Amino acid sequence: MSLSFVTLGVGDAFSALYYSSCLAVEAEGQVLLVDCPHPIRKMMREASLSSGVTLDADRVSGLVLTHLHADHSSGVEGLGYFSFFVLKRKLRLLAHPDVTRRLWDGHLAAGMEDLIRTPGGEPERHGLDDYFEPLPLSTEAAVRFGPFSIECRRTYHHVPTTALRIRAGGRCLGYSADTAYDEGLIAWLGEADLVVHETNHGVHTPYAKLAALPEAVRAKMRLIHYPDGFDLAASNIEPLTQGRRYTV
Repeated sequence: MSLSFVTLGVGDAFSALYYSSCLAVEAEGQVLLVDCPHPIRKMMREASLSSGVTLDADRVSGLVLTHLHADHSSGVEGLGYFSFFVLKRKLRLLAHPDVTRRLWDGHLAAGMEDLIRTPGGEPERHGLDDYFEPLPLSTEAAVRFGPFSIECRRTYHHVPTTALRIRAGGRCLGYSADTAYDEGLIAWLGEADLVVHETNHGVHTPYAKLAALPEAVRAKMRLIHYPDGFDLAASNIEPLTQGRRYTV
């Protein structure tokens, strides 16, 4: 089966039009989430209706987390709880150790650490490993996960963030994650058959920089994480459409 993905969200942290950027990557019947904003199950349900691809938490084999900004990770608690209580399994979570280092203490513990297991009982202390099965990614070598081979590379962003190359079925998907403009990163992603690259203001990648790339580079690039005011029709690089399925 070919490598494909459904775009669950295309927006940035401030969007009033779109869900936050997130992909559901599929190969050989397995689904790999790339980032996990809230409300992730609603996002999957709506994308299922528009794309014709059945998506829900029970189909998620693993979650790849690029970084801990809320617009990329605010749904991890909810998906972790759903896996724990409803699916009765741990959520497999793939990320570089620099990303996971503060995931529990700096992000999830406040909402997940103390858990009352029986009515009237006292809260019981829980940790990351009670809800998740952490699997480290590496910048030195690819990590195998089911049908997927996943490579990562550090990007230039406010917090530890990794770009991705995901291979399956003889194809490769590149994903920039959040990053300032980086020619080295674009070259690294350029080895992929299709590249999903962010564009936004601030410490992100300006559209003008991407628009000036050679046509051959732009032809296999798609845009994500764009601001609400981005002129989709005027872009010389195809912006991803929320809720659509793409084949790599």
